Amino acid sequence: MNNIISPRELHTALQQPQQSIILLDCRFTLGKPEAGSDAYQNEHLPDAHYLDLEKDLSSVATSHGGRHPLPDVQKLAQKLGSLGINADSRVVVYDEQNGMMASRAWWLLRYIGIEYVQILNGGFTNWKQSGYETTKSVPAASPQTFVPFVQQDWGLAGVEYVKENLHNPNVVLVDSREKKRYLGLEEPIDFVAGHIPGAIHSFWQDVLTSEGLWKTDKEWKEMFFAIDSHAEIIVYCGSGVSACPNVLALKSAGFPNVKLYAGSWSDWISYRDNPIEKNR
Repeated sequence: MNNIISPRELHTALQQPQQSIILLDCRFTLGKPEAGSDAYQNEHLPDAHYLDLEKDLSSVATSHGGRHPLPDVQKLAQKLGSLGINADSRVVVYDEQNGMMASRAWWLLRYIGIEYVQILNGGFTNWKQSGYETTKSVPAASPQTFVPFVQQDWGLAGVEYVKENLHNPNVVLVDSREKKRYLGLEEPIDFVAGHIPGAIHSFWQDVLTSEGLWKTDKEWKEMFFAIDSHAEIIVYCGSGVSACPNVLALKSAGFPNVKLYAGSWSDWISYRDNPIEKNR
C-alpha cells in the first residue's frame, strides 16, 4: 500500500459504494492551538472528522517526555472508536502544514494497529485547488469498539535507548529540524540549542517537492543514499511531530528499521546531564 494518496485517487475511491474510507482532518498551527479547529469548522472535506494535535494526538506535557508526548494508547483508541474507526478501517488523514500533522496521525494510527492509513498528498489546499467539494457540515459517526494492538516492531525509542546507542556505529540518529537549530545557531522554541551528539541532519521538509507535494520512493532512496540500509535509524525533531515525515519517507524508501524518538530534542534537554553538540 502506498502511504500517499492523491486528491484524484481519493475522490475516485470515495465514489465507490464498496469503499468505506474515514477521513481525519489534522490541521493545526503551532502557537495557535485553536486555528486548526476553527479552520475545520469553517471548511473541510466531506464527512471528515477532526483530530487535534494537542488534545488527541498528544498527552499533556510534563517535566520530561517533550512538548508533545505521545497520547495514552487507550484514550486514543477510544477517540478513534468514537469516530467509527477500528483496526480494519481504511483511513486517510490530511492537514494544511505540508503533511507534518498528518504524518504524526499516520504514525500513531499505524503504531496502535491500524494498517491501512494514507496521507492526502498536498493536504486540504491541494484537494480544494483540484476543484473537489468541501463542506461545513460535521458528520455523524458510527462508533466502533477499537481494541488497540501496539506494533512493537513499528519503532519507538525512548531517551535511555538513545543514550545507550549514542556511540553505536550501527545506529544512525537523524535530526529533522531546520539547519540553524541543528547547528545550534538559534533556538526559537527550546531553552537549549544544539543537537544530540553524532546526529546527522535531514530537514523534514526536504522530503517534499518545492510545490509541497511528497516526493517519490525513488527520490527518497536517493535522498538517504548515504545511510546504510542495514542500520537502525532513530529520527527526532523538536517534539516528535516534524520527525514523522522523515520516518514515513525512510520507511517508504525501504529502510526496515526506523524508530521515532517521540520525546525528541525537548525531552533530551530536559535531562540536564545529557550531552549536546553544536557546530557553530
